[in-house]
Amino acid sequence: MDFTVGRCTRRCSKTERELQPDEPFYSVLACEGVEVVRHDFCEQAWDGPPKDVLGWWKSQMPGKQTNRYNLAPNEILLHYFEELDQQPEKADVRYVMALLLIRRRVARLEESERADDGSEQLALFCPRNEKNYSVRIAQVSAERRNEIQEELASLLFADAS
Repeated sequence: MDFTVGRCTRRCSKTERELQPDEPFYSVLACEGVEVVRHDFCEQAWDGPPKDVLGWWKSQMPGKQTNRYNLAPNEILLHYFEELDQQPEKADVRYVMALLLIRRRVARLEESERADDGSEQLALFCPRNEKNYSVRIAQVSAERRNEIQEELASLLFADAS
């Protein structure tokens, strides 16, 4: 079964009060006809999950002090991705960048294929520049994943506060 879960409404479904920064709240997913609908509730209006819900959880509204980061524009991401092709020692970073480009819909995954050396490769197409890319699938350890995350954060994210 495929369905899309809506974002938090930032309002209590019962009281219609706006949820405040750092305020705990509850969310439920309920079937309404053929739709799956999300409802959010402040703690004061929460009497437990209604009957026949698909699921429920407790969250907290982001605070005002939450650091917001903006990802670099797609052109910058693509340029960095292309630069990484000339740096074989960063093949794992290039693989993570490929996944990011797919997620951001800058590039699309056409297929995975086997290279001549037996490694598995992702075949990507970028409609923005009408180029095809082949990216070696890398196995990334948890430690290396953290290093890549820090590297990309320092290069590609800007503090928006």
